[in-house]
Amino acid sequence: MDVFVDFLNKFNWQALLFTSLRILLMLVMAWLGMAVLQSMLKRLERRLLRQGEAAGEPPTESAKRVETIIRLVRQAALLGLWLTVLLILLKEIGVEIAPILASAGIVGLAVGFGAQNLVRDVISGFFFILENQVRVGDVAIVNGTGGLVEQINFRTIVLRDLGGVVHVFPHGSVTTLSNLTNEWSAYVFEIGVAYKENTDQVVGVLRQVGAEMKNEPELGRMMLEAPEIFGVDKFDNSAVVIKGRIKTRPIRQWEVGREFLRRVKLAFDAGNIEIPFPHQTLYFGEASKPIAVDLLERREGQQAD
Repeated sequence: MDVFVDFLNKFNWQALLFTSLRILLMLVMAWLGMAVLQSMLKRLERRLLRQGEAAGEPPTESAKRVETIIRLVRQAALLGLWLTVLLILLKEIGVEIAPILASAGIVGLAVGFGAQNLVRDVISGFFFILENQVRVGDVAIVNGTGGLVEQINFRTIVLRDLGGVVHVFPHGSVTTLSNLTNEWSAYVFEIGVAYKENTDQVVGVLRQVGAEMKNEPELGRMMLEAPEIFGVDKFDNSAVVIKGRIKTRPIRQWEVGREFLRRVKLAFDAGNIEIPFPHQTLYFGEASKPIAVDLLERREGQQAD
């Protein structure tokens, strides 16, 4: 018991109190720093949104881009803040941080040589965001795989395809990236009709269907303009192909395109416009008699015998 009392008497309570107060002060300052950081990020987010609106960027597109940028900046800032706070707290409790910093520098140099792919992924991801190539919420094709962009991290881009499969690509491994929903989207259609049909009449029906869709409140908001009918695109084996395009708001092209095709089918049925299906016709040339005539003559010859 005397040993314990002696230990308490020799203990520097004043130093402990001051150290505890300094640690508490550092934690309060860190909390205030987080609050200030969050406030600055919100102000930056509003400023970027205003800049996008002033530049004529659609609100949804601007929001996706700003959200991606702010999230990455927040991750980096919070990581730097808490690493700094941790080092200061270690110094306050008596841990010498100079060897830690020196070791961290050596380890960082070694990791830099051994983790070149990691550095390449981070730098590539930074330029993806800086150049506004792809954002969270876009539909993109990365290295031949298409899907909805769910996450853009410092090192990876995460896609989820139509079947629900999640695909993760390191930024440095992305060789091809196609963004299907940047600013606006388009549904390109190729509609085949029979050779006997009047193509001008068919084009008129397509324009009428597109105009009706554009005039409807719900569908009209998704469409940026009436469908463009390019005209006869090619002569296929059993059809004349008419090509066109519908410009829509981002990610709305498939919804609008399916409704357009449904209405075209109904309009073609109402106008008796034939949509051909694969079939074959036997042709024996001009010198040959039609099969029906040839069979009739053979039957008459057999009866005469």
